[in-house]
Amino acid sequence: MATKTNPRTGRKIEREKESEGHITTSGRLGLQKKQFALPASATEKGKASGAKGSYPIDTAARARNALSRVAQHGTAAQQATVRRKVKAKYPDIEVEGKGKKGK
Repeated sequence: MATKTNPRTGRKIEREKESEGHITTSGRLGLQKKQFALPASATEKGKASGAKGSYPIDTAARARNALSRVAQHGTAAQQATVRRKVKAKYPDIEVEGKGKKGK
């Protein structure tokens, strides 16, 4: 594997793409933009981090996790976008909900 550098810290990344089932920095940086449910943050912090997006959906397990996380922390528009992209990529995953309950 070629050695990469973390754009945020400048440290070399020499590990595999996953460690004990969790995606590593190298793995996340190796994902394509289309493998994220939401585009990169437009904030300066988002641009500086080198992030390509939020909520990776490169696997079915990560797509389910993206649905859970956006339900907890996302706006109604973000939730709708993540649900739509997960449903398009993984039609077998049940996608429900109208947003945060009680708000």
